[in-house]
Amino acid sequence: MLHATAKSTSSLNRRHLVLGTGAALAAGALPLSVRAQAEDIVIGGSIPMTGVFAFAGIGINAGIADYVKIVNDAGGIKGRKLRYVPEDTGYKVDVSVAAFKKITSQNKVNLYYGDSTGFAKTINPELDRNGQILMAGASFASELNDPKKYPNQFLVGPDYTEQIGILLKHIAKEKPGAKVAFVYSDSEFGRDPIEASEAAAKKLGLAVPIKIMTPAGSVDVSTEVIKLRRAAPDYTIFHGYILAPIPEFIQQGKQQGMSSKWMGTFWTMDSSTVMKMGEAGDGFMGVMPFRYYYDTEKAPMLEKIRALRPEYQSTAYIQGFLTAMLFTEAAKRTLEAGKPLDGKNLKASLNTLKDFDTGGIIGTPITISGNSLPVGRVYRADMKAQKMVAASDWIKL
Repeated sequence: MLHATAKSTSSLNRRHLVLGTGAALAAGALPLSVRAQAEDIVIGGSIPMTGVFAFAGIGINAGIADYVKIVNDAGGIKGRKLRYVPEDTGYKVDVSVAAFKKITSQNKVNLYYGDSTGFAKTINPELDRNGQILMAGASFASELNDPKKYPNQFLVGPDYTEQIGILLKHIAKEKPGAKVAFVYSDSEFGRDPIEASEAAAKKLGLAVPIKIMTPAGSVDVSTEVIKLRRAAPDYTIFHGYILAPIPEFIQQGKQQGMSSKWMGTFWTMDSSTVMKMGEAGDGFMGVMPFRYYYDTEKAPMLEKIRALRPEYQSTAYIQGFLTAMLFTEAAKRTLEAGKPLDGKNLKASLNTLKDFDTGGIIGTPITISGNSLPVGRVYRADMKAQKMVAASDWIKL
């Protein structure tokens, strides 16, 4: 199924690229004024439609494509249409770099979606050299949240340190002085926020009695669970995993009489992922920067999404959709200011977003002053309802 989708997508991409090149050649014959007017605003994308991250890539791809369709159906941006040109990367940095080179050599690209932290870091010198592109993507790496080092990139949500910061703020309010354990994978993704989060916890008056690191896909966690039980945390925060070994930790912890509350960060928090935890996942909490597809609070953009796609859409879809919305807003503001669409101007326009309404995708107005969106909400798993339900208000850092 995934491969079929990817195959049809890549043949579509090839068609897009051929059409795009043909259109560019044809445009060469037009007067400059007409050409400038008719030029598409291109969003390129390194999208993992196959491989280990395909579950997210397929959602991201659909989210970007849907938002592009909504904008184009409404007449585009200042008379210019958006064109989305994705390539499958299989979540491999070298393939992603090749996709970037192919897309940017065949199209005049101003906006780009990257599939990973590895790609974001690898391509950064090229973004700086090229100067024409504003990039966002699937990564929430804390390192990217640095406007000096990554001036042409931004994160569509809080970085990993900010995600844990939102959870810690919630914990400090719910149980002042609580004991918090960190369980994380032995990977760049896993280690990213741990040191800064331990310092943040202490600042909030929370204790960190234990930190446990495990291999990324570990299955046997019995030794670690014994250590965790001895530390008796009030809350355990998992980071750097998608699913395994979180359910194993929770099941064994509960069997051994632990009363900890269990929490996760963005990539664990899709509804379908949490529901796979079964009974053990009841009450599991985590941070989510966006509303879930099925949230019932007023959200005109979610209503548009539900009209386009009547079946549940993942949090990766929502993230892709919001990325396209922020890209569009940056382009719109740059054009309205009469400035050329280049990386510097697009980023400066993005940073003018103050109390911006996302149509309810995020349930509070957003301000982007740096490279991230430091806002989120704690949700809790209700296994009976098979849904994630809000466990806090929107928390801003």
